[in-house]
Amino acid sequence: MLIACISERAKRLDVPADLPALRNRETLEQVLTSFGTKFVHEVSDPAVIAVFRLAIAEAVQAPEVARALNSIGREASRAALRKIMAEAQASRLLMGRPAELADQFGGLLWRDLMVSLLLGVAERPNPREIAVRSRDAAAAFLQLHPLPKEQTPE
Repeated sequence: MLIACISERAKRLDVPADLPALRNRETLEQVLTSFGTKFVHEVSDPAVIAVFRLAIAEAVQAPEVARALNSIGREASRAALRKIMAEAQASRLLMGRPAELADQFGGLLWRDLMVSLLLGVAERPNPREIAVRSRDAAAAFLQLHPLPKEQTPE
């Protein structure tokens, strides 16, 4: 039953079918911000944090819970981000490996929030805080990855 709940929750992190075409950096920034906002909102939900805590606490006794959370839950967000990065790369808006780009954006987005939530030393950010976190992460990510040379306007 827990695995079914993880699977159902993970579906919320799929890239929407109506994702705008990534033709420019502004659209890419909007897509990253939107995805980041949804990602932090969903994963910082107290019920999700409780499942992470359970998976960690039972990792030795019931490793299947941790494996399911990783392969179903965490992989959904990673796959969605890789898809966004691959589309941005195909549109020549970014250079690099989609998996590495996705990991880097995730790091900028989460910073140490997840560990703080798991430890109970931070409260879930409110919607405004999540939006600011997502905008800041998208802006920092694009600053780290300037437009490839052949795409730079003259």
